Amino acid sequence: MTLKTNKFALGVMAAGGLVLAGCSSEIGRVPMLDTDITCLHKQMAGPMFLSFPLAANTCQRMSNGGFVLGESKAKPLPLNLKGAPDLQKLADEYGYTYTR
Repeated sequence: MTLKTNKFALGVMAAGGLVLAGCSSEIGRVPMLDTDITCLHKQMAGPMFLSFPLAANTCQRMSNGGFVLGESKAKPLPLNLKGAPDLQKLADEYGYTYTR
């Protein structure tokens, strides 16, 4: 019985660690919560203060859904910057594709 309890506790701790790791601004996009705009704003704010190109590379989604398999054929998807003229200006300046 303790072996089952230990495995369950280890599983809960591992899941909690993954959830907490996804909330770190250094990691990039929080799955299913962040939009391109919120991710870029978080990356460009403290404590990292990343430039737009670094923040965009951190936040940009790929056509393979982020899976390792098929990585060689994956292409970056345009950033969805609808309603963020400040980020649209930066995307134009640095040559990133985006939707308005």
